[in-house]
Amino acid sequence: MTEGIIAFVIWIMVSLVFVVIGIYDLRAKEVVGFWSNGKRPEIAQENIKAYNRAVGKLWIGFALVFMLLGFPLLAGDDSPLIVITLLGSLLAIVVLMAVYVLVIEKKYGKK
Repeated sequence: MTEGIIAFVIWIMVSLVFVVIGIYDLRAKEVVGFWSNGKRPEIAQENIKAYNRAVGKLWIGFALVFMLLGFPLLAGDDSPLIVITLLGSLLAIVVLMAVYVLVIEKKYGKK
């Protein structure tokens, strides 16, 4: 049981990193990047604040979902509920990328 608690605490700490990224993005003055290669989209000057706010909210929303997906870890090492954590995390990451590309990038990118 203690292994499950340790795993859950680590899971929450990782989730909090995503919250920090979201807060940073919410407060950023220049265009924030989403992808790991540092490529930043071309955003019109008047839309930078709204774009950063949208990306920040996306990261915070993802972090909250990610936190919730960690609760099955509390059931213990041998629990089949871990499948919820694994598949849910995979789905959450795919949804995160899809929302960014299909909604945020499309709405705020230069046309």
